Amino acid sequence: MKTKITKIIYIILGFLFMGLGILGIALPILPTTPFLLLASYFFAKGSTRFHRWFLKTKLYENYLKEFIENRSMTLKRKFSILIPVSLLLISTAILIDSIYARIAIAIIIVLKYYYFFSRIKTVEKDQVSISCNKI
Repeated sequence: MKTKITKIIYIILGFLFMGLGILGIALPILPTTPFLLLASYFFAKGSTRFHRWFLKTKLYENYLKEFIENRSMTLKRKFSILIPVSLLLISTAILIDSIYARIAIAIIIVLKYYYFFSRIKTVEKDQVSISCNKI
């Protein structure tokens, strides 16, 4: 059985990761989706009420719903996530002198694109709204 302190810690962590996710919307260096996924997890662990509230927010609707329910994203969403982060990684690779760091960054970029296009289904916007309504 979870203690009250544990639940409070989960709720605090939920709000912390939600805040980081919100910052990630404006700052491309912070990944929005993983932080919002963590927020959802911690809200679910801490409080059913907060978890239900989070599932009704625009943040959840705009950034997580289609991914969680269908394991899919539109092509536009994929590129809106991939391009800013790739630009930051490329600029970092240009600014550093270490060939090993540049190779590591290149591998990260390739793996990131591989994951997004092989593991996450690409759907049209119409398919997202249809499949979300089925659930």
